Amino acid sequence: PAWPQVDHGKFGPVRREALSRIQQISGQALTRNWLTIPHVTNFDHADVTETEALRRELNGAARPGSHKVTMVAILIKAAAAALRAYPRFNAALDGDDLILKDYVHVGFAVDTPRGLLVPVVRDCDRKGLVEIAREMGELAEQARTGTLPPAAMQGGGFSVSSLGGIGGDGFTPIINAPEVAILGAARSRIEPVWDGSTFQPRLILPLSLSWDHRAVDGAAAARFLSHLAAVLTDLRRGAL
Repeated sequence: PAWPQVDHGKFGPVRREALSRIQQISGQALTRNWLTIPHVTNFDHADVTETEALRRELNGAARPGSHKVTMVAILIKAAAAALRAYPRFNAALDGDDLILKDYVHVGFAVDTPRGLLVPVVRDCDRKGLVEIAREMGELAEQARTGTLPPAAMQGGGFSVSSLGGIGGDGFTPIINAPEVAILGAARSRIEPVWDGSTFQPRLILPLSLSWDHRAVDGAAAARFLSHLAAVLTDLRRGAL
């Protein structure tokens, strides 16, 4: 149906603001992706108590002026480990074929004044957390200053989007076609967790995985997200 044509000024004062070029382009892509892809979203939680302690340890030992290891960097590293274990999620649909990728390039959403951009960190499975954090910091700075080259947003096989710095309990991210899945993370919080004899305060991170039902199914998505949550719980053993 046609978009409703309304004279909003009849109801009170209004202001008109043009969408940025980035918002126009991304809006068209998001609309295509949402209308074309049969999205399904799974939800889970990860106990990141020890992982957060590791993050603080790494940042405490970092040189002054270096990029800090963020939870998004950890999510990218954990996602790389999960993608190696479940390669069907590191893929792209091409007609009736699924292109399985032997490299692990992960995009991450960056909020900029002009709109959302998704730079790509390449070969995440072969890089350490500090290196991933450094590349993320450089790419995010380029995105915010408008100097990010188009090539830096190409080649991704999986994407990560986090609202942890803002808030919320969960959301359903839209898949970045032709990828087949995207990981979302909300704000972590301390929750009481039963250890068999008493409740212990643990840092719990809400996770959401949107996936393309043409390429994967619910059982595979549940296993992938469960594996990723387990890696986040014990990052030293699962991804480093």
